[in-house]
Amino acid sequence: MPAEVPHYRSLATPVQKSSPPSSPESQFNLPVGRKYFRGSKSMAIPGRKLIAAVVFILSSISIIRLLRIAITTSSSAPPLPALPPPLQHTCSTPPPACDKVPSHTPSDQTVQQKIYANPPSLTKKEFKLLSDLIKRKAPCNLLIFGAEPQYLQLSSINSGGITIFLEDDPDKIRAAREKSNTTQIYKVDYRIPAKRAYKLLKHARKSPACSPNPEMLQNSSCKLALKNLPREVYGLKWNVVVVDGPSGHSPEAPGRMGAIYTASMIARAGNTTDVLVHDVDRTIEKWFSWEFLCDENLVASKGRLWDFRISGKSNSSEFCSEQTVAIW
Repeated sequence: MPAEVPHYRSLATPVQKSSPPSSPESQFNLPVGRKYFRGSKSMAIPGRKLIAAVVFILSSISIIRLLRIAITTSSSAPPLPALPPPLQHTCSTPPPACDKVPSHTPSDQTVQQKIYANPPSLTKKEFKLLSDLIKRKAPCNLLIFGAEPQYLQLSSINSGGITIFLEDDPDKIRAAREKSNTTQIYKVDYRIPAKRAYKLLKHARKSPACSPNPEMLQNSSCKLALKNLPREVYGLKWNVVVVDGPSGHSPEAPGRMGAIYTASMIARAGNTTDVLVHDVDRTIEKWFSWEFLCDENLVASKGRLWDFRISGKSNSSEFCSEQTVAIW
């Protein structure tokens, strides 16, 4: 129902003035204190009694209206709202256990569910490229920077060979070890954030310590060299090296600059090594792959996965024979 709108007289309407009555008799039909005659009878009404009667009638009408309003209001008032039901315990354990504050430390099962619920790191085509390569070379020496759940399947594919994982995320390490007790996985601390990639690239180009000399990797003064890896990493000749770690997902997170550089040095220490770098759609992975693995060595690619085949035992002082990319 639309709200009532009060009616106002327009200011443009002229006010008509009525002429004043000519006499008191013309203004009132029944003047107070006067006598009127009808036929032969006459009746006189004293002024005070008439006023008292009018006051009594108006008072009675007001009282009746008040009583009617009170009765109507009491009958139409809405009922009081019902009280809410009492709170009930939803805990199925005994009361003492319900009173305890729940612990926020995730269990091993929760960690595994969180890790394996994430979308796979590799697409089906990317994983097929990698797994087919391992099948052709198995049994072989396989080194993987990263411990995504998909990569754990490569251990069984490389049956009879050596597979080592390098990971910095404790949750992923725990989940990998619980899924496979025979998995060789080591925790590695990456201390260089991704935001320093450009400065490190300029440093590597100017510093002779960063030249391709695999024998000096553990004692290298190059800022890109990873010197805190397990001894097996430096002692073995690797057939396949996969770089999919650390995360490098933000400027403050550890970047893959050192992992790519170290993978290129390890590959040159062997005979022929395939180095596969994932997430090459990102700037750092692309820059450092071109710089240290070289576009001329690119033999296959699927999606965001590039496969570089590096021939070892080279005496060259340069990583690439032709510098196709210049980043300054």
